[in-house]
Formats: sequence, C-alpha cells, structure tokens
Amino acid sequence: MNPVYAKAVLALGSNLGARNDTLSEAVADLVDPPEVRLLDVSPIVQTKAVGGPPNQPDFLNMVITVETSLSPMELLAHCQAVENKHHRVREVRWGPRTLDVDIITYGDLRSDDPQLTLPHPRAASRAFVLYPWSLIEPAAVLEGERISVLAARAADIDDLAPFDGFGDFDGVPTAGAVEER
Repeated sequence: MNPVYAKAVLALGSNLGARNDTLSEAVADLVDPPEVRLLDVSPIVQTKAVGGPPNQPDFLNMVITVETSLSPMELLAHCQAVENKHHRVREVRWGPRTLDVDIITYGDLRSDDPQLTLPHPRAASRAFVLYPWSLIEPAAVLEGERISVLAARAADIDDLAPFDGFGDFDGVPTAGAVEER
C-alpha cells in the first residue's frame, strides 16, 4: 500500500546561537525521515523579533515546502522533536529561541485544534513568513489572498533584510557583514 502524501509549508526561525547553521541543520533534520520529502527552500531573511520580550536578537527566517505522509499531529511532533534536538527552550512566549518550526499549512486542511491551528493563525500578517514563502511559490494563496499581497501589507515588511550568508552568533555578525536596513 502506497502512503498518501500531503504538501505542507513550514516556517523556520532562529535568533540564538549560530542561527544560519541551526537553520541549515534543521532543514536536514526535518526531511531526514522518509515520510518527509523536501520540495523547496526559500532564501533566508533577517528580521526584528515580532512580539515577545523587548531587545531580542534579530531572527533569521526561512520557509520550506515539503510533502509528507505524516498526519498533521505526527508532523507537529516531528517538528517539535527537531526543535528539541536544537535545544529549544519554551520559557517565555515569543521569547528568544535557538529554533522555531511552525506548520503554516498542511494541504487544504483547516483546523481549530488548540494544539495545531491550520492554517497558522498569525501567518497571514507576518512578512517574515510570507515574503520568503512568496520567493519559492509566488502564486501561493493564504486566506483567499496571494501571499505576496499579504506580505506587502504586513506591519513587519520594512524590517526584513536579505541575509548575506556570512557567519553570525546571537544576531551579531562574526564575519562578513549583514546588509543594513
């Protein structure tokens, strides 16, 4: 019997430690099991923290698309296991973190489950999710609107900057330079 695969959009972010390395390793960890196949990877953007405590380091954010035979709850458990592997600590809501992985969409599934609301309840207003996603799927739609249109309207759109790929630690470059905003 062949498994049924659903397409999922995952958003990844990191603002503690070696952020770029963490994101790269997390992508590999997320698609390591045969039940999760990588479809596409967005470029990385650097952003200010949205919500949470003030004066957090900047985030690196990216989006990947996958197809998976895992159920939505199994995918959530897998994403949380990858976060834990990368020393994610859940002390303060929207606080600094080594890795955050959110399921943005899972096929066309809509869910109001408090453990896993789909589509992600705040994704349509977050440029740090929408903009990188639009770079790999320009025609994608969320909540009935193109994600590029939603990204342009998002309050955090002006805080996005391309990440140049040079080393960094806790939001501060260790080599090279991060493009100024």
